[in-house]
Order: sequence, then C-alpha cells, then structure tokens
Amino acid sequence: MPARSTGRIAIVSAGTSDGPVAWEAARTITYLGIANDIYEDCGVAGLWRLTERLDEINTADAVIVVAGLDAALLSVIGGLTSRPIIGVPTSVGYGVAAKGKAALASMLSSCAPGVTIMNIDNGYGAACAAARIVNGLCAIK
Repeated sequence: MPARSTGRIAIVSAGTSDGPVAWEAARTITYLGIANDIYEDCGVAGLWRLTERLDEINTADAVIVVAGLDAALLSVIGGLTSRPIIGVPTSVGYGVAAKGKAALASMLSSCAPGVTIMNIDNGYGAACAAARIVNGLCAIK
C-alpha cells in the first residue's frame, strides 16, 4: 500500500513478551500505509521506561497499548495522554492471569475514560481501529 502523508500511530507494549501482538499491529498499520512507531517494554514495573518516551508517544494521532498480566499500562497511559487509545490485552502471564482474562478484565474496568478495548491478542483488530481513527482525523484536517 502507498504511504500516507499524514497520520501516525504509536504502539506501546508493557513487556517484551507482548511483542508478537504489538508487532502484528505494527505490521498491519504499515501495510495500511500509515506511519507508526513501536515502543517496547514500557511496563509500569519500571515506570521510567514509559516516561522517557512519553513526549514522543504524545505526538501520535492514536495509541495502541498492548499489555498482559494485570494490564495496568492502559490506565497509566490513559492518564498521561489525550490521544485516542486502543487497548489490547494479551494472553501473556501465569497463574491468575488466566490466559489473558485478567488483563481483559483490568482493561475493561480501567478508570481511564474513553479508552477502547479489543479482544485478547487482537493486534490486527487494534490496528484496524487505529487506522479508522487516523483516517477520520486526517479527513478533518
């Protein structure tokens, strides 16, 4: 697909084990011709990893947050950006993480208002939702 001249999406993952889902989103967005940047390993267990990249993330038109375990990253980013956010819970984790059900429940009950949540491991769906947002914003500009 030809690259678009406007619009950019940030993909932020909590940990490196969330990589396959984050990269699925990035590859889909690239195929759709939209610029994107991926920010891996920005989980809240080491919050400085996110804060170091926050200014850059906030320049994007939309943000995809990919996180497993307790998926706390979604709520944190939801409080630090005004950009549209699409959350993708991943099946990464052990014990009570229950193959992504804990991450899904956490994202669905996030206190960050106005976030959109995809199903577990649905990086493709998140990319398509972000593309709709960016394409709509670019049409307004």
